[in-house]
Amino acid sequence: MREDDDRVLAIMMKAPRQGLVKTRLAPAYSAEQILALYRALVEDTIELARLMGVRTVAVCPADDEPALSRWLPREIAVVSQRGEGLAAALCSTFEQLCAESGRRVIAFNADSPHLPAAVLQSAFAALMIDDLVIGPCDDGGYYLVGARRPYPGLFETHAMGRDSACAVLLAAAALQRLRVSLSAEHYDIDLPADVTRLARELSREPSRAFHTAAILTSWGLNA
Repeated sequence: MREDDDRVLAIMMKAPRQGLVKTRLAPAYSAEQILALYRALVEDTIELARLMGVRTVAVCPADDEPALSRWLPREIAVVSQRGEGLAAALCSTFEQLCAESGRRVIAFNADSPHLPAAVLQSAFAALMIDDLVIGPCDDGGYYLVGARRPYPGLFETHAMGRDSACAVLLAAAALQRLRVSLSAEHYDIDLPADVTRLARELSREPSRAFHTAAILTSWGLNA
């Protein structure tokens, strides 16, 4: 499929280093298992973007850029965030990638490759009309946020994917009088229960995230 430069999927990620990714899974899984799962999730997220035909960028902490550049496919540009933490990463994503007029940029987490492609397509479509699109998680966080331009101060008080982050972002957007569209509610992979839930879904339809499905099947989580 031809790559569409008007639509950019910015995948928020870290370099795959043992003990430094998906640490909330540690009570149930070994460091080796968690690292293997993280790599699979990222690979399947990239495959989702490839099937959609959108330009794909990895946004990461500056120290992770060399490792990600070596690991990721060459067509994936790696962009270092400005500042520390996920809020800073989101700010710098839109500051750096919305430079071209009309470009629609969606920041997407690296652990939701099981999201139906139609949801991402709809999110990009919403940016033709609205200022902001948000994909809420069922735990109070959000798995994507998209815009056509940066909005200073929008992400200062929270981090993507945690607790009340979606409500806080909606309140910040209201203060800036932004038109907001909400995508379908979804879930990401933070806790052991999320892994079990994902395994059940992928056992019925492994093609949605085949690298991840293979890992979970090898762990016996396909019932």
